[in-house]
Amino acid sequence: MNQGEDRAARAALCGIAEPGDTFLNRIIDQVGAPGALNVVRTGRLPADLPAGEGEMRRLEHWRIRLRASAPEEDLAICDELGVRLVCPGDPEWPTTLDDLEAARPYALWLRGPADLRNRCLRSVALVGSRAASAYGLRVAAEMAAELAERGWTVVSGGALGIDAAAHRGALAVDGMTIAVFANGVDVPYPGGNEGLFAEMARRNLLISESPPGTPPHRLRFLVRNRVIAALSRGTVIVEAERRSGALNTAAWARKLGRSLMVVPGQVDSRSSAGCLRLLREEPDATLVTCCDEVIEVVGRIGTDLAPRPSAPVLPRDRLDQVTRAVLESFPARGAAGPAQLAAKAGIDLLTVNGKLGLLSAGGFIERTADGWRLTRAAKTRDY
Repeated sequence: MNQGEDRAARAALCGIAEPGDTFLNRIIDQVGAPGALNVVRTGRLPADLPAGEGEMRRLEHWRIRLRASAPEEDLAICDELGVRLVCPGDPEWPTTLDDLEAARPYALWLRGPADLRNRCLRSVALVGSRAASAYGLRVAAEMAAELAERGWTVVSGGALGIDAAAHRGALAVDGMTIAVFANGVDVPYPGGNEGLFAEMARRNLLISESPPGTPPHRLRFLVRNRVIAALSRGTVIVEAERRSGALNTAAWARKLGRSLMVVPGQVDSRSSAGCLRLLREEPDATLVTCCDEVIEVVGRIGTDLAPRPSAPVLPRDRLDQVTRAVLESFPARGAAGPAQLAAKAGIDLLTVNGKLGLLSAGGFIERTADGWRLTRAAKTRDY
């Protein structure tokens, strides 16, 4: 197959069909992209490719749109904007997208200097609500920054809220981040993130299934979520309401066999209701609270293990077993003599007398007229 012909055909198909159409992908699989474009032009399907009434209507819709399409102009605009078209089989094409099977992209439009396939080898998706809380924004930014510092690419959707916080967190440490758009890579949507997208196009990567100039479309925001999930080794839902689009990304992660991770939130927080539901109802969802725990899930088995959380080391933890036994024999209130302490601890009097000096020097006990007693500090739980 001629590579230029295939590229031109896929550019045209991106402009006339909705992303990831299973019927169109079946046609491409059977006759190739140029053949699929010819099927759209003529309206004649291969004899052994069955189609229902709805599919024939879609075919007619594509044929009408093809008349007004200008894929050559789209490719020319790409040259002006520094946008490139990456197709299946290209060195930069991430093979993980093929896991989408009949829902895979026909091609991807990329803007930015980074190599998509290389950057997706170690990548994590961080997604969540647009109407995020201060807690969610902080967690997203901090987690993204720590992941990026450790060489992981942060993938998200470029939306307001959690997505933007994740992108900014990665950029803050000069790390790698990728935004998957539901519109053309030259269309800054939402407008409030225009500066963010300009910085990402300069240093990182913006990608879309739609040609340059394509405006945002409501349904395409859900459709693009499958690409976010497919590009990543795992997806972290940082914060999500019960009807958040991030839950759609979680569904795609599960369907594709990717790791699904969830950040917990307050039980009475509307912003975390979706996250808490995932943790309650999805047996494959893993609760994560920090970068180390995320890497443990998506990293190399037996190597990228998160350190086990440990309790703070208190002064009494540094005492040897015998000295600690003498200390534990002290009454909570009042004083005690060496003989009383020896009897309660089950330790000989000579040893107890030696340990009393050590405990006094350490600030655990003090001498009184009636014997020895615990200091005020030693009575607290943090001493």
